[in-house]
Amino acid sequence: MGSWSFAKGHGTQNDFVIVADRHNMTPLTAEVVRALCDRRAGIGGDGLLRVVKACHIDGWDGDPEMWFMDYRNADGSIAEMCGNGLRVFVTYLYQMQLAARQPVLVATRAGERLVTPLAEGQLAAQMGAVSLSGDPVQISCGSQQFSADEVHVGNPHAVVFLGPDDELDALDLSRSPSWSPADRFPDGVNVEFVDVVGERHLRMRVFERGVGETRSCGTGTVAAAAAHSARCGHTGGQYRVDVPGGTLQVTLEDGQAVLAGPAVIVAHGTALVP
Repeated sequence: MGSWSFAKGHGTQNDFVIVADRHNMTPLTAEVVRALCDRRAGIGGDGLLRVVKACHIDGWDGDPEMWFMDYRNADGSIAEMCGNGLRVFVTYLYQMQLAARQPVLVATRAGERLVTPLAEGQLAAQMGAVSLSGDPVQISCGSQQFSADEVHVGNPHAVVFLGPDDELDALDLSRSPSWSPADRFPDGVNVEFVDVVGERHLRMRVFERGVGETRSCGTGTVAAAAAHSARCGHTGGQYRVDVPGGTLQVTLEDGQAVLAGPAVIVAHGTALVP
């Protein structure tokens, strides 16, 4: 057993274990991530954020002194990007005085991302380019079949817009949806189920790869807003997206997205790690 210091935070109830490891002294294994994120035998979280200097990340060729968001899903798998996690990561940097409370450029596996503090605990994160595939993908959720839009926000998404006879709250997301063609997402995919409330107002639930259903997914809200914008022929604008854990704002402009919402650190402690 080892003893690790940790923090716990969330963004619209998408929650994360945070481990500071500036000099890469405690490299993560999938087993350790699963143990820490276990909601009954561990701390509990949808994922884990390791705070490490970018020079210690294989393949990083940018500024070596940047803070790198080393994000892992709850099952221990590596993910390219996490929109809610990005805001929580920067909130942790501010709280621990690892960064001044001003715009911070963070290194991620999806590239550099700028996060700007706003009022009342809100932060705005530049999410980079959003791309949509013209070919729909078929999603199966239990006995129900849906057509979905493929969207990439640094990570893959399949966005389902529900019809008038579909009930968002009645969907069974206790098991992973499947997709066809099966080889479309070889590393898995996040699946969003979306109700259109108004012209730029969406409500959604999400099944995240490597986690299960979560209370929120930042990149998922961006994917949903971008898919709806494309369907409506909009050139951009601001969207409100309601998730079970709260509300996020997505701004689209020239193929780029900005995600704004709250982030809080709720606990600090010490964990025994196998």
